[in-house]
Amino acid sequence: IFVPTVVTLAVLTFFVSWFVTGALTFSLVSAVSVLVIACPCSLGLATPTAIMVGTGQGARAGILFRNADALEHAEKLKTIIVDKTGTLTQGKPTVSDVKPARGIEATQLLAVAYALEKDSEHPLARAIVEHATKLGITAQPVTGFEAVPGMGVRAELEGQQVYLGSPRFLAESASLIAEDAVVEQLEQEGKTVIGVAQAQQFLGYIALSDQLRADAVATVAALQKAGIKVVMLTGDNERAARVVAQQVGVDAYVAGVLPSHKAEGVQHYRQEGGLVGMVGDGINDAPALAAADVGFAIGAGSDIALDTADIVLMKSDLTSVLDAISLSRATLSKIRQNLFFAFIYNILGLPLAALGLLNPIVAGAAMAMSSVSVVSNSLLLNRWKPLARK
Repeated sequence: IFVPTVVTLAVLTFFVSWFVTGALTFSLVSAVSVLVIACPCSLGLATPTAIMVGTGQGARAGILFRNADALEHAEKLKTIIVDKTGTLTQGKPTVSDVKPARGIEATQLLAVAYALEKDSEHPLARAIVEHATKLGITAQPVTGFEAVPGMGVRAELEGQQVYLGSPRFLAESASLIAEDAVVEQLEQEGKTVIGVAQAQQFLGYIALSDQLRADAVATVAALQKAGIKVVMLTGDNERAARVVAQQVGVDAYVAGVLPSHKAEGVQHYRQEGGLVGMVGDGINDAPALAAADVGFAIGAGSDIALDTADIVLMKSDLTSVLDAISLSRATLSKIRQNLFFAFIYNILGLPLAALGLLNPIVAGAAMAMSSVSVVSNSLLLNRWKPLARK
């Protein structure tokens, strides 16, 4: 649209001037002035220069934007969905309670749990393995291992079927429901409860606790102050999720969400209007990170989460989410300012050039100044600082 319009205007300028003045040289100079002042160099520089400086500043702050769309969309987010474990919490759970069933030794309970979890990379599994190792417990080999995402694992140990997972998993897989009062008490303390069973015998529960990130409460409050709704999605139990949600102050939370359903949660909140962001760190979060308009991956998270996300937060802290949104807003502001500088010279100069009141030399200088203005304005983004350095 731009090029044909300018060329047409230059041709009309030439013929109208020649018809009015009869001066060929004057008419030709006027047409050339129109072409020179309208040269779209600054228009072509307006967006890429700002994006280059913005992404560079992000990299210095430990925020890696995979594409320009992520940088653009981050400022428009209306809802941000966060995972609990490893995102709002430190992702380093520890065993807080070991509750063996009546007639069962704690070492027997931990030995079975250790055997099932010894090769897992899940944070809860690593916590159980570390705890059992410290107590000098050894793990027996298992066969026929099977993992049920978001629920638990099962395998065969010394010829007997063994199970480990949520109380719901034990009820569905092994038809075992035991000591609900114990589960309720532990979950009300915000702990994650894992049950263990062997050969249809309930062995007991292992409770794990995970500390909140130091910046979780402040980050959620800052996002809400910026007009962004914060929602927590977690596969953890309802009681533990409620405790964390109240501590952090999120606008809403959904507990017991299976990994395959997290992406559906993103779609649900997108239907409410506005762009949706997702912050996560684990394999279970990858589908939701891919489904979100902007996916934020905690740098210490799994490889698949890092590969799926649009923005990688290398510092592994939640304040980097705020920094990414702040940088996005600053960059888009510069792009709009650059577009102003790109067009203002054309808007002011084109009528003067068409009337023969603008010398081609002056038009060339004005065109160059528009490019200098755009580049200089983009470089002002170097003054942006992340929250930790402000």
